[in-house]
Order: sequence, then C-alpha cells, then structure tokens
Amino acid sequence: MDVKIEKGTVVTVDGEGRVLKDHSLAVEDGRIVEISRRVAGEAEHVIDARGKIVMPGLVNTHTHLAMTLMRGVADDLPLMKWLQEEIWPLEANLEPRHIYAGSLLGCLEMLMGGTTTFNDMYFQLDEVARAVEESGIRGVLSHAMFDLVAETSVEEAMREGRAKVRKYNSRPGRVRVFFGPHAPYTCSEELLVAAKEEAERLGTGLHIHVSETRQEVEDSRREKGLAPIEYLEKIGFLGPEVVAAHCVWPKEREFEVLRERGVKVSHNPISNMKIAAGIAPVPEYLNKGIQVSLATDGAASNNTLDMFETMKMTALLHKVTSGDASAVPAGTVLEMATAGGARALGMEEIGSLEVGKRADIVLVNTKVPNLTPFTNPVSHLVYAARSSDVDTVMVDGRILMEGRRVRSLDPGAVLELAARETEHLLEKGGKLERLT
Repeated sequence: MDVKIEKGTVVTVDGEGRVLKDHSLAVEDGRIVEISRRVAGEAEHVIDARGKIVMPGLVNTHTHLAMTLMRGVADDLPLMKWLQEEIWPLEANLEPRHIYAGSLLGCLEMLMGGTTTFNDMYFQLDEVARAVEESGIRGVLSHAMFDLVAETSVEEAMREGRAKVRKYNSRPGRVRVFFGPHAPYTCSEELLVAAKEEAERLGTGLHIHVSETRQEVEDSRREKGLAPIEYLEKIGFLGPEVVAAHCVWPKEREFEVLRERGVKVSHNPISNMKIAAGIAPVPEYLNKGIQVSLATDGAASNNTLDMFETMKMTALLHKVTSGDASAVPAGTVLEMATAGGARALGMEEIGSLEVGKRADIVLVNTKVPNLTPFTNPVSHLVYAARSSDVDTVMVDGRILMEGRRVRSLDPGAVLELAARETEHLLEKGGKLERLT
C-alpha cells in the first residue's frame, strides 16, 4: 500500500455515523482500501495517528477564492453598498496576476484548515485552476457570468463558460467546472436559460447566488412579480445540478420548489451575519428534506475561509434563533460540511471515510488544551476544534501537509506574493493610502 494511517480515532461520516476508536486505514492508488483495527502489510509511508482524529476532508461549497486579497478592504457595510461602492470598483482593476496570487493564498488557507474541496465562482478561471493544481486540493470552478451589470453579451458570457467546461471537464484531474450565472438580479432570463441548457447538455452543474437579502427578494417581486426562487422555477432553471448559495429569504412555496427540484442549498452563516443579510432557515430546510451544505463565502465578506469556524457558527446560530438547543446538532453539521458538500457537488466519491472512496483525509491533533479531555470526537470537531488543530491533510492519497508542514506549497512564498499583489491591486484601485 502507499500510505498506512495507524491507531487513530476514525470519524467516518458514513451513512451510520460510525466513530471507530483505535483504527487504521490503508490507502493505495489514491483510494481507501481498508479500514480495520490493524492493517497488515507494509506501506511506503506510515502515519502515527495516536492522539488524532482521522476525518474526511471538509468541503466548502461557496467561495470567491481570489477575494482573499480584499480581506478587510470593505467591512461593516450592507451587501449592495459593499458590492457597488467598494468591491465591484476594486474588481475592475483585477489582473490575472492578482487572481492567481489571491487564489493561491486561498488554497493555502483552506489546505492548512482541513478543507480539501471547494466550489468557487470568480474571474480568470485559468488562474484559479493553476493555483488549485499547484496546491493539490480539489476545486469546482465557475466563471462568473453577468450581462445586466456588465458590458457583456449573453453570447460572450456563454462562450467563455462553455470553453472552460470543455477544457477542464474533458480530462481527469482535481479541477472541474460548473456554469456560474452570478444571480437573478445580474443575469437576464436569456442568460440563465442558456446556462441551464448548456449545463444539461454538457453534463455539469450550475452555481448561483439566490435570495441572499430581503432587498433582493423585494426587488424581484416588484420587477418580476415573483420572488427569486419562484422566478427561477418559472423559467425552468432549477434542478438537482444547481448549487444555490445563501437562500436566506425563501417564501413558503419556495421550500417545496427547492425540495421537488432537488436544489442544493449552500449555507453561508458568517457572511450572512456580517453583511446583515439575515439567517437562512436551515432547520426548516433539513426538516423538509432539502439538502444543505456549508460554505464560508469569500474572504472579503467573512473574513476567513475557515470551515471549522463555520461549523461551530452554524450549530450555535440555529439553536439561539430557534430557541431549541437540539436544533442542527453536531453530527448533522459535520455531515453538512463533508458528505453533504460532496453530494452537493456531485462528488460522492469523497466526503466520507469508506473503503473504495478517494483518500481525501484530514488528521486533527487532539493533544491541545481546547480538545482535552477527549470525550466526544464529533462534538469536539464542531464545537471545540480550530483550523490550527489540523495536523495532516491528504488529497487523492497524496500528503499535502504533515505535522503542520505544508509539502505542496511554500507558505512563505505564497504570503509574500499575496502581500505584494494586494498592494499592487489597492494602488491601482486608489485604496492603498486609505487602507495601509
């Protein structure tokens, strides 16, 4: 075998939610080939997992990766003011070099925090893909498509999106591409329908923002006579291939629409709170059988890509708002951040630790004060663990970090590059003096 992970506490997140104490895993050709008390035979590399939780890699289902360069640039603002007055003007100055640097920084942050797969929507997709390939993690990427708020035609937006889907989805690898119409308020009906038809024809997914703020819903009802989810249903956009980010403000009938169409809701609790967008009705989604995964959103509106932070916030937020301490329990949250995210992206080959699945594996060090005493592994992962407790990360059987030492990237060089390119971007955007 290639790798043997010995004597850890294995949190499988399989269909039974098994936690296997003092167990070992064997990895060969990028897959898990055995999980047992003792794995016999030699391995090229042996990892001592005593004192560690062995868990599936976390799956972040909604990001704007290169916005790491905009971390802290525009805080404490409502969404549309944040977008129209701060973010979109700054993004007008983006160059490929900025996208690459910000994406590489985002990959490093996620890797070191135990996130092994993410679902992104941004620009210059080739630069994001380059960062993903260098880092060793998995990326589902979307070229952000607009035609109502940019000088881009439907034909141009579709041409670019189609080219990227064909380029990356026709070959094996850790990069896949979805179509990424930004939102119902930035895309025409023609563009939304075209993206839906092409996604079906090419066998890929759709990534979109929906019902993020109350104002968005009110504007949609005034302009279209329908709330955003109702509108997307009317034009035939919704289906099981759709990852819908936010979904904070559904109307009663829209719950049934999401369930019937098999739409995958991506919950972004920290970003939603920071821009005062509202609180998505996650307990209701779950009770109605709607699939929900977890996400950070971009580092400009969160301001981290920390999925451990997101897990804890998800569990606590819905307890306090519902008045029910049993709402969205730890096991449910962990599933949403792993196997649930994998299902949302159509990647059932990851997300849990089971024989035959791809070896996307994270080891969390429990020999730290915040995880002592070690009594309840699932609870500890959601309520007590921090991203800095991640010790080892493996994707496709390849060790990307071990003992907190990153192997696939040079962290110092990545941080230096990101700082340099941020300064260049802010200077171009006229914000350098204000922010430094």
